[in-house]
Amino acid sequence: MATTALLGDPVAGRTPATTVVDDDFIAGGGHPLHVHDFHQFLYVPMGRIEVTIDRQEHQLDPSVALWIPAGVWHSARFEPDSLIVVEAFDPEAHHLPYSGPAVINVTGTQRTLLLARMRSSEPVPNDPAVFATLSGGHPDSLPLPQPVGRAAVAVARELARRPDDPRTATEWARDCYTSSTSLRRSFRDETGLAFSEWRTRLRLNHSLELLDQGLLVGTVAARVGFTSVNGYIAAFRRYFGETPGSYTRQSS
Repeated sequence: MATTALLGDPVAGRTPATTVVDDDFIAGGGHPLHVHDFHQFLYVPMGRIEVTIDRQEHQLDPSVALWIPAGVWHSARFEPDSLIVVEAFDPEAHHLPYSGPAVINVTGTQRTLLLARMRSSEPVPNDPAVFATLSGGHPDSLPLPQPVGRAAVAVARELARRPDDPRTATEWARDCYTSSTSLRRSFRDETGLAFSEWRTRLRLNHSLELLDQGLLVGTVAARVGFTSVNGYIAAFRRYFGETPGSYTRQSS
């Protein structure tokens, strides 16, 4: 997808008269004012960059990334030796739950995903799973704070990949060479949620994407780890105030 840069400030509601392809406009220390026709996710695993949008400056470093929706004008300044990761998504295929720039505190799961895609020789463009992970998931998703402790992060990362993993907190603790008490305390102190509550929210959030794909409720329940359809429906109703079937009918 093409990216353009404007010579001077954009005028609201007007198309710039003079634009150039941004490859002709990139300098070693930054990027002048420009706009994309795609949603852009910027991450800096090494160094620091400063992105300016509507006179507001956003400082990005290894812990903070930035979503820039399609059509938002911005410029950037790079520190020497900064490493910048850019993920682009077609706005017609991917609904971004932000109308303006959004600062993201990068989770361990997101960082691992981004670095893995950097190392990949053929990363898949416009990957829906990547978009869901970077955008915080479905717009109706339940809040899901991320843990920071070593064992809890490992568990959260694996459950994000396989929400149907049936291991209990005790089994997870054993596999992570820690105690069940320590693991449960980590989730409670770092996310504000008990482990079981955190996992239920994660499973329900994953189920929203599957429902949007048109999968049957029973299939969705099994894929995200609920042992019974009735249990999934009850949990869905408790958190979203309606059944999965009702949610699907209203969303279609």
